[in-house]
Amino acid sequence: MFGIDDILRAFGAELHFLAGAMALVYLLAMVCAVREVMNSRTSQGSIAWLLSLALLPFPTAFLYLVFGWKAFDDYATDRIRNGRAARPLRAKDLKLIDRETSHSWPVQTKVSEVPFLSGNEVEVLVDGKATFDSIFEGIAQAKTYLLVQFYIIRDDALGRELADRLIERANAGVSVYLLYDDVGSTALPKAYRTQLRAAGIKVAGFNQRHKFLRIFGPTRINYRNHRKIVVVDGEHAWAGGHNVGVEYLGEDPRLGHWRDTHVRVSGPAALGCALLFREDWEWATGEVLPSTPPETVNTPGDKSVLVMGTGPADKLEECAIAYTDLIGRARERIWIVSPYFVPDTDIRTALFAAKLRGVDVRLMLPNVPDHKVVWFASIAHADSMVQHGIPVYRYQDGFLHQKVVLMDDHIASIGSVNFDNRSFAINFEITLWFTDQETLKSVEEMLEKDFAGCRVVTQEEVENRSVPMRFIAQAARLLSPLL
Repeated sequence: MFGIDDILRAFGAELHFLAGAMALVYLLAMVCAVREVMNSRTSQGSIAWLLSLALLPFPTAFLYLVFGWKAFDDYATDRIRNGRAARPLRAKDLKLIDRETSHSWPVQTKVSEVPFLSGNEVEVLVDGKATFDSIFEGIAQAKTYLLVQFYIIRDDALGRELADRLIERANAGVSVYLLYDDVGSTALPKAYRTQLRAAGIKVAGFNQRHKFLRIFGPTRINYRNHRKIVVVDGEHAWAGGHNVGVEYLGEDPRLGHWRDTHVRVSGPAALGCALLFREDWEWATGEVLPSTPPETVNTPGDKSVLVMGTGPADKLEECAIAYTDLIGRARERIWIVSPYFVPDTDIRTALFAAKLRGVDVRLMLPNVPDHKVVWFASIAHADSMVQHGIPVYRYQDGFLHQKVVLMDDHIASIGSVNFDNRSFAINFEITLWFTDQETLKSVEEMLEKDFAGCRVVTQEEVENRSVPMRFIAQAARLLSPLL
């Protein structure tokens, strides 16, 4: 018969188990706290983590492992071994380095660890049809290899067309590599990848080799590869804001027209894009792709381009440094276009200072949301801009997703970087920088047309926001370090 002694022994065993489990949780919280102190970048974020770990070790310790534990030392090692700083060109091709432009933009050049390269042809691609028409035309002309990387790949009409075109090139003997982000492409079915692999295409998820705390899915959800890169034979490259899905063609009935910008570069800069892909591929798979430069580097144009790759493997928040420097150097205008505007203190301060210098500071943001929490945080930050006299333009014709910056008549950037902490410090991103007048004029005309289709947020609108809206926006703003 089961007596009182048995009950007490069972209860005691349960207490011992719970005590042991709690001890392990506190030990884990202590390890996380020490790591946060040793690797702190911002005091505000670190204090929040430390208080949470101390007061509520469960579940904070486990949340920290997912959102706060940064472990990309091996990525940095791979990058050094790949020789980004050694330049993507052989010594005999060093004449293609634009030393004058690189000297004029030392911060962007040092962040990129590669120089401005001259001899490029540049085409700004407005919206999805122009972008994917250009990409698919380039894929069809591939003779040696294709490097394809997107944050989001969907198994819809556009995704299947991409698959068909890659399979056709693989069947023609072209080496094809496809890299996707596990979080962005979490809905990508296994069948999609299987058919590509059956055709000889090498397919990889960015975090597939790094299973730390990964049980049923990609729990390293805080560190994502947000780059969008296509490289054909090391001669042509595409980068920008588009992912692979029909919504990027404007076929999402909820969001309607999708306003986005990509850019094609042909020439030496394509090798810089290939270098970033090679670093990401090695991290994802452990496979080192051939890095021997071509016998000759084609120079189809006369434009200089800088390829800047940034991410959590950087020793400093180098993306934020590059853009803070850009804003600080502006004397006439700084036009910023981003779907998400959740800047840190340094960026906000730089924008306020630029406005006080008399710079034409403009922010173009979406008028409709696609991610609600980011949207509310963005409202809080944008309203602060308006209160400091910086005009905020809300795009009216569908959803705005382009990531473009124009500074004076001197430099412009197009890439995957949003103006938020995630892009500046957490995600792997790519930005292409341009200084030639023809490209700057194209960007200026494109943005002027976009500004004409916006409404300006007034001071009255900001002051008349309801109390619930202000509360929600300010509450979302507290999550800025993670957005």
